[in-house]
Amino acid sequence: MKQIPKRKLGNGNLEVSAIGLGCMGMSFGYGPPADKREMIKLLHAAVDRGVTFFDTAEVYGPFTNEELVGEALSPIRTQVVIATKFGFAPDPNGGSRWSGLNSRPEHIREVAEASLRRLKIDAIDLLYQHRVDPNVPIEDVAGAVRKLIQEGKVKHFGLSEAGVKTIRRAHAVHPVTALQSEYSLWWRKPEEEVLPICEELGIGFVPFSPLGKGFLTGKIDEKTTFDSSDFRNLVPRFTPEARKANQAMVDLLGKIATRKKATPAQIALAWLLAQKPWIVPIPGTTKLHRMEENIGAAAIELTPADLREIDSAASAIKLEGARYPEQMEQLTGR
Repeated sequence: MKQIPKRKLGNGNLEVSAIGLGCMGMSFGYGPPADKREMIKLLHAAVDRGVTFFDTAEVYGPFTNEELVGEALSPIRTQVVIATKFGFAPDPNGGSRWSGLNSRPEHIREVAEASLRRLKIDAIDLLYQHRVDPNVPIEDVAGAVRKLIQEGKVKHFGLSEAGVKTIRRAHAVHPVTALQSEYSLWWRKPEEEVLPICEELGIGFVPFSPLGKGFLTGKIDEKTTFDSSDFRNLVPRFTPEARKANQAMVDLLGKIATRKKATPAQIALAWLLAQKPWIVPIPGTTKLHRMEENIGAAAIELTPADLREIDSAASAIKLEGARYPEQMEQLTGR
């Protein structure tokens, strides 16, 4: 199998496969957790096929996703780049819910040390602040991560869903290697301000939900039902009415895919890769054939004419529904 090309995340000299693997859905978010043995096999299969970039977080589970990633990847540590995140406050009663945000420096250190144990590694390759905490100056957050980097416990500092002012202020304290935010053909807001600042400051960009939480694969329509524990049940963009209205975007991808002898998912990912050379999407899956389909996108060449056609057709499609419930949307773009 052809190896996946590599990309560098910004000026941080962090080299990763052009398509990574988001691990959250293996344990959390999209219905019941998948079988752990099967997921370890899938993670090993990803490495065998050239994926080197794996994304997790303490809140996924909570904790179980980091444990899974650690068990699978720590034996082949030298072949992989592992990203994880801090920034939520755990349930004081020890349950699986989270009680808001917490990016106080002492908490960042506690989370990083606990993540190192769960991941069974000596250093976290990329440590993101999961969401901006309005109660803690970003300078204090960046300073806390800088200390962990100086101690060799962390290699690179990242932010997730941060706004331009926050990115600039954090970067002034310690260089930000990567910004992770939602970005795809059905959520293009990062193009307005965030991608330009990443370009200006030399920060890599890691799109999560690059397939629109599965919608852009073409495998979901207005009749699809989700497990009761699947968070898409709460997402306004996934109401049956919105799904029916948003089918036009999938139809567009399908049309280009037929011409390119590809799948809609591959065109959606190839489109992201074509935007900037420092963009590395992290589609998630629990299925081997889907993972192989996703990494196949790296071999698809979209010409300038293809990209103009996609942009022109996409701009005529009015997408229905917010991407998050209102209380979650308030945690983004600060």
